Amino acid sequence: MSPSVRLQEMIRVIRGARTQGEERGVIQRECAAIRAQFRQADNGTRSHNLAKLLYVHMLGYPAHFGQMECVRLIASPRYNEKRVGYLGAMMLLDEKQDASLLITNSIKNDLSHNSQYVQSLALCTLACMGSAEMCRDLAPEIDRLLRASNSYIKKKAALCAVHIVRKVPDLGELFTPAARSLLCEKNHGVLHGAVVLITELCERNPDTLEQFRKVVPELVQIMKGLVMSGYSPEHNVAGISDPFLQVRILRLLRILGRNNDTASDAMNDLLAQVATNTDSSKTAGSAVLYETVLTVMDIKSESGLRVLAVNILGRFLLNNDRNIRYISMTSLQKIVQTDHNAVQRHRGTIVDCLKDQDASVKRRALELSLALVSAVNIRSLMKELLLFLSSCPPELRAHTTSGIFNAAERYAPSQRWHIDTILHVLTTAGGDVRDETVPNLIQLITTATELHCYTVHKLYRALITDISVQSLVQVACWCIGEYGDLLLRGECEETEPVQVTEDDVLDALETVLQSHMSSPATRGFALTATMKLSTRITHNVDRIRSIVSIYGSCIDVELQQRAVEYNALFKKYDHMRAAVLERMPVIDKSSPGHTNGESAGGIKELEQTKLTQEVVLPKDPGNQVCDLLDLLGGSGEPVPSSGLSHTVPGPATSTSGGDLLDLLGGLDVSPAPPSVKVYEKNGVTLKLQTDSQTDTGMTITLTATNSTDGDITSLTLQAAVPKSVQLQMKAPSGDVIPARGLGLVTQTVLLNNPNKVSLKMRVRVCYSSQGAVCQDTVQIDSFPSPAW
Repeated sequence: MSPSVRLQEMIRVIRGARTQGEERGVIQRECAAIRAQFRQADNGTRSHNLAKLLYVHMLGYPAHFGQMECVRLIASPRYNEKRVGYLGAMMLLDEKQDASLLITNSIKNDLSHNSQYVQSLALCTLACMGSAEMCRDLAPEIDRLLRASNSYIKKKAALCAVHIVRKVPDLGELFTPAARSLLCEKNHGVLHGAVVLITELCERNPDTLEQFRKVVPELVQIMKGLVMSGYSPEHNVAGISDPFLQVRILRLLRILGRNNDTASDAMNDLLAQVATNTDSSKTAGSAVLYETVLTVMDIKSESGLRVLAVNILGRFLLNNDRNIRYISMTSLQKIVQTDHNAVQRHRGTIVDCLKDQDASVKRRALELSLALVSAVNIRSLMKELLLFLSSCPPELRAHTTSGIFNAAERYAPSQRWHIDTILHVLTTAGGDVRDETVPNLIQLITTATELHCYTVHKLYRALITDISVQSLVQVACWCIGEYGDLLLRGECEETEPVQVTEDDVLDALETVLQSHMSSPATRGFALTATMKLSTRITHNVDRIRSIVSIYGSCIDVELQQRAVEYNALFKKYDHMRAAVLERMPVIDKSSPGHTNGESAGGIKELEQTKLTQEVVLPKDPGNQVCDLLDLLGGSGEPVPSSGLSHTVPGPATSTSGGDLLDLLGGLDVSPAPPSVKVYEKNGVTLKLQTDSQTDTGMTITLTATNSTDGDITSLTLQAAVPKSVQLQMKAPSGDVIPARGLGLVTQTVLLNNPNKVSLKMRVRVCYSSQGAVCQDTVQIDSFPSPAW
């Protein structure tokens, strides 16, 4: 290819290259020729060479050697060279390069040029790559051009002023008078630039925001003129008069009317007029209506206007465009808490969106449907959600089950309905439920004493039908172990009675124990249930003894330990077996904690009690601790090495607490201080409390709660301490914090400080809130107990 080829010919040759190597060779030869011509004197081809170099740059090849040529062409008096030079500067230069400073004087001269086209080139370049220093130097020139008589220049200058304000916010006051005067212009381009500039000024400076609230009537008049104007070919887009300007004005009105009654009242009538007179059949009209809805919801608007805005979003749900349906549900999700009844009217349309083929629309419809659940519609809406669960994509199953469980717990009309709903979810999507589902369901079953017979019959049928769903099998095994006598009795008023023999029940449990689909935790449930049945049946105790003995040599250590202990209970402590294996008492969810021993890490359900504090007793002297145990009822449990922790309700100065402490004699006991708040952001609160403390060790608990309206997911806590301190973090109670403070997540941290150094800890909190990942680090320099 000859070095003097035209741009079109070079493009043709590059596109005709068969391989990347061939293309690279063509470009290298052409770049070498361009370099050689740059070194020569002005031969009239500089602009053509730079144009070819810009095309090379667009293909991703290095073109930095053309930066100085851009500076030379900008200084040229010829318009065709100046135009290519400015284009090259916008593409090859940025504010971080020193070469950009060389064009400052040329831009200043061109801003005073007698040709509007040269002025516009300088304005566009400054708005594109002007640095903070360039903006400070040229800001007075831009302010002068904002007051020019040429509308073409004023439009460009307004957009350039927006860039200057973003780079140097302190210069905003310089443009405030000119920006206000631009609102009197008739040219739509100038008006558009003025509105964008005023929006930027108001967002950057609260004082400027107060000044521009006085121009709300002028903006309202401009907007009314656009809405009520007739057909104008110059500005008409799909039957809407300049929708771009309308959207910008509505966005500015939203900023001006936020938290201001006077400004909001001035625009209420206009917003109602726009909402009723704008055609939503085309995308342009939908864009204007969407901005109108956002404005109505963000200002202090009238209740009727808010209902009208919700109805507009409801109409968007019927639109064939999936993007419009998506933004409609996103907006409804934000206002469902404040305008619940208005959104509730569109429940049927929202539920229909669960059948949409688009995954994003389906997810939004699910979140909105869960937010619409209330005590009034729980039965009908739950049917739709359960139907959706049976066919929803795998990536939505976990979120769906979690939302159904939360809604059922909050609005369940009866305990039987609550149990049936959870069992239906476990049967449909048991592999996608959260870890705490099993202990929560067990707690629910224990409290529903009149439904024990019904529940055990239903779970037994589910167990013999399918043993692949581990969570359902675990609950079924637990219920059979606890209420097996009710199952064998065969008398149940709530459901159709089924005659079940002892062998049938043991066969079912033995199938679970031997199945390759059963996890170690599930086998633990089944083995414990088998052992408990030894006190509830009469004819198959020997079979149970043989089943238990088999697992005494199991390869799974946990299962082997259980079997060995149960064998010992048969052989050495048979007289105590009935008492040890008696039915579990009703589990109180508000107790300090109940754990599911079968699941890894255990699940703790804790509720905060305001008037509760701990009294921590030191380890020594051991005899006095044992005496204290005797006073409290003769507990035979071993005393933990870290000391005894006893919860005393009420304030520290209560009479009962004082009498108890007096019984300890000379034992030095001081009440531990309450938990301290170490983190609070985005509705997530993290508290720290000291559970126990010795000379060289400390056990602390981190408790996370959630006050927002949505679940906080993917919660992880990481801690770091000085090198001389040993840290061990136990498994957390979960990674999801239920919404509205309905639950919490706890994590225990063990600290060993043999050198007794000053203790400090840094905790990193990471979680997901409404799809956004949040990560923060907090420094803890003091703990709610005496430091070492």
